[in-house]
Amino acid sequence: MSAHTSPADLFRHSLRLLLDGDIPGWVGLWAEDGVMEFPFAPPGWPERLEGAAAIAAYMHPYPDHIDLHELIPRIHETAAPETIVVEMRGIGRLVKTHAPFDMTYIAVVTVKDGRFASYRDYWNPLAVLEPGADFAGSAR
Repeated sequence: MSAHTSPADLFRHSLRLLLDGDIPGWVGLWAEDGVMEFPFAPPGWPERLEGAAAIAAYMHPYPDHIDLHELIPRIHETAAPETIVVEMRGIGRLVKTHAPFDMTYIAVVTVKDGRFASYRDYWNPLAVLEPGADFAGSAR
């Protein structure tokens, strides 16, 4: 993506990559010093990932645990043109158990030079506490 790509367009592109299971492509949208944070992470789960390599390691097994069928975003622009707030719902199934996957998120995303620089993911930790929702290998 170009340095002139809007944060909303970059985010939409990232969702297409996630739906395709293209984790290397998704990680390629990150700045080398990008930071991903999980303010609602349950105990034992990461709260902060620093750098594209750490984000890649975290995301690498994701398609082995969650088969996403749909990501439904509502993107809100902010007074800071490089930052968006996204309300999102992810729908799919857990690969191991075939149980339905349905999680809600709010993300605060900052883009610099056409790359993700900061991504605070306020995902719903209750979804991982439900029976059959064992995808901890993708998130720890």
